[in-house]
Amino acid sequence: MGSGGERASKKGGGFLEFLIILLAAFAFVFGFIRPFVLEAFQVPSESMVPTFEVGDRFLANKFVYRFWEPSVGDVVVFRSVEGGDEDLVKRVVALSGDEVTVENGVLSVNGEVRNEPFVNAGLPDRGAYGPARVPEGEVFVMGDNRANSRDSRFFGPVPIENIQGEAFASFWPLSRIRLL
Repeated sequence: MGSGGERASKKGGGFLEFLIILLAAFAFVFGFIRPFVLEAFQVPSESMVPTFEVGDRFLANKFVYRFWEPSVGDVVVFRSVEGGDEDLVKRVVALSGDEVTVENGVLSVNGEVRNEPFVNAGLPDRGAYGPARVPEGEVFVMGDNRANSRDSRFFGPVPIENIQGEAFASFWPLSRIRLL
């Protein structure tokens, strides 16, 4: 009889232990991982086609820009500079001090045309912008679907402190799982 009582006690203790571990894991993920290391985002618009389709979900490394500045080509998530708490995803195309020009949809940075194989060729952009210099502490971002992207050509460069992280992997839908 003594062993049956111990077993019931361990079962109850096992559940309590499981509950404590579950709560600790929850606190760790939502109290440390999500705010500081890694977060999932959903693509809200067609501005990054073909890199992302509307509704795609991706992971962003929120830790990387605590140690390094963004680089040209990085796909970044940032708080909108137009107010509100909207998160946007775009590609960094120019850094602080660079001069940006777009002529007939072709991007030039510091007078050199950029090779951009990721841009949506199916919907070419014919727009113009600049020349304009990117201020210190800011980056110039553009969507890969240039003809259908509200980006730095419209709202200006993005302060580096608005950048929340770098997109590094698409995980949904399953058919589009890949590292960026």
